[in-house]
Amino acid sequence: MEKIQFSAPCLFGIEGICADELKRMDIENVRAENGRVLFEGDYSTLARVNLCSRYAERVQILLGEFHAYSFEELFRGVEKIEWEMWIEKDDAFPVKGHSVSSKLASVPDCQKIIKKAVVKRLSSKYHTDWFDETGGKHQIQFLIIKDKVSIMLDTSGEGLHKRGYRRDSTTAPIKETLAAAMADLSHVRPFSTVVDPFCGSGTILIESALKALNIAPGILRRFAAEKWDVIPPGIWSEERERCFDLVDHSAQFEAYGYDIDSEAVELTLANAKKAGVEKRIHAGRRDISEFKAEFERAAVICNPPYGERLLDIDRSRDIYRIMGKKFERRQGYSYTIISPDDSFENIFGRPADKRRKLYNGMIKCQVYMYFKNFQIKK
Repeated sequence: MEKIQFSAPCLFGIEGICADELKRMDIENVRAENGRVLFEGDYSTLARVNLCSRYAERVQILLGEFHAYSFEELFRGVEKIEWEMWIEKDDAFPVKGHSVSSKLASVPDCQKIIKKAVVKRLSSKYHTDWFDETGGKHQIQFLIIKDKVSIMLDTSGEGLHKRGYRRDSTTAPIKETLAAAMADLSHVRPFSTVVDPFCGSGTILIESALKALNIAPGILRRFAAEKWDVIPPGIWSEERERCFDLVDHSAQFEAYGYDIDSEAVELTLANAKKAGVEKRIHAGRRDISEFKAEFERAAVICNPPYGERLLDIDRSRDIYRIMGKKFERRQGYSYTIISPDDSFENIFGRPADKRRKLYNGMIKCQVYMYFKNFQIKK
């Protein structure tokens, strides 16, 4: 079959991480752009990226791109797409999307025009004017930026950050894809020890464990495209079997989480069990003031509470000061901390060895990385 064009939206700041991941899957023609990664493949590629990507927000089939300055141009551009290759007579095909800095600014109007164009195309192919839309859901998505239109079919359903293990969470949890990116930036490996002194619902610990053990993050969930008749069902079973074969049962990874809230500790352990990594994750109640370096080597990864999420800004900065005193630079230790506070380094007490801009939801953040070790003068 002809190569399928794909788009994988991702959080701003981790496009390179996502692209590198896809290249390691031996996927073809991977190109990182702002907020997404483009690539090519077949049905197996579609299933593999949905199951295995730790950083993509979803997997979309990129059906067409063109410029449109009027609704007529939008209609004609959409009508030219070979929708019959993907959508069968009884399938559902709702439309949603976004428009940014474009002449076609009304999203509801764009939705109506795109729907009409798809219906006209399918009507001519299936010789009917009525579609029940009772079959598998084929979510049509559009993105119009500066008058350039991208038309996609979503294959994932729920966003890929919804792994399936976190049905419950604490207030303001970190997104799973962002937690996975922090584990990547911290160079978590099968032999790593990871510590999170603000573990919350355990997301950073669990994503670190999934990475270390090479467990596919989507292995516990289902995807919209599994209900598509156009994709042979054997594709999904083959890719799931491949995922199970790649799990590294010999990994020596261990993770330790602490939180001042005993309910958060219980939730961390419960979510770890749902994720199938409960034997690798330990959690207990402990305040940040009690933090101590108790392992020979460890990667400390954390998302401390801050004013825009849980605490007032002054209390958040008090926590940063405590962290600066407790997170000593020592051989074998690294610290990866995410914060939206531009004054973090000054309050923490020293500049980061490396920084990276990322987004936690809609909040612009920096990931501060400390890994160059030296002995603290007493």
